[in-house]
Amino acid sequence: MAADESYPEDLKYHQEHDWARVEGDTATVGVTWYAQDALGEIVHYEPPEQGSSVAKDESYGEVESVKAVSDLVAPLSGEVVEVNQALVDAPETINEDPYGEGWLIKIRLSDSSEADGLMDVSAYRKLLEET
Repeated sequence: MAADESYPEDLKYHQEHDWARVEGDTATVGVTWYAQDALGEIVHYEPPEQGSSVAKDESYGEVESVKAVSDLVAPLSGEVVEVNQALVDAPETINEDPYGEGWLIKIRLSDSSEADGLMDVSAYRKLLEET
């Protein structure tokens, strides 16, 4: 069952519908409720390798839904320090809990100031109203 629409206040948002929870020099990254809803039922998650680098605004993996295959776009740059391997076996968790158990990767930020360029929840909601 899909989660109810929500956009937590404590997250930073990227225009490609990814979120980041920044804590010190690390960030947990996932896709927003809007992204998982637009994709529909997610059936496959192709994560990056732990230890690999991701670059802001560039693809780092993909999710496949019953509708399409979509690139995951990194909201921030850094090194992948953890991958949510549970999603490989249960990708539908992304639909059920996009901000909790459905997180995708954790990265060690290479430039924490990049987070200043992300949207807060009110700016992201405004973007959604325009789409």
